[in-house]
Amino acid sequence: MGFMSEFKEFAVKGNVVDLAVGVIIGGAFGKIVDSIVNDLIMPLIGKVVGGLDFSNYYIALAGQAEGLPLVEAKKVGAVFAYGNFMTVALNFMILAFIIFLMIKQINRLKKESEPAPAALVATPEDIILLREIRDSLKQ
Repeated sequence: MGFMSEFKEFAVKGNVVDLAVGVIIGGAFGKIVDSIVNDLIMPLIGKVVGGLDFSNYYIALAGQAEGLPLVEAKKVGAVFAYGNFMTVALNFMILAFIIFLMIKQINRLKKESEPAPAALVATPEDIILLREIRDSLKQ
């Protein structure tokens, strides 16, 4: 089998196509979660804690002037941007929770769609008697 035919066989397998679709949908879904966190949740959290913008929380590591926006502070030198990390960590937690709910739902649907195992049919009495006679004759 030639290299190209092996590659073609590999590339058209269902798993590879499913993975490609999953990556594309996952990327789009990640953007939606980013928007939910950055545009909806973090502003509400900022409002609750006094109108603070978490994305601009940082510790200056290169002697930046106090109160600079994060973008300006990064131009001057290194910063420890823990506010941005808090936003990304919250983003991850929401994404992980949503994926957990999706997998839980998929497993529930799989369990519902699986046919129930066939009940064991009792062996007819005449078969049982024939087996007993056979066993008696063997002895």
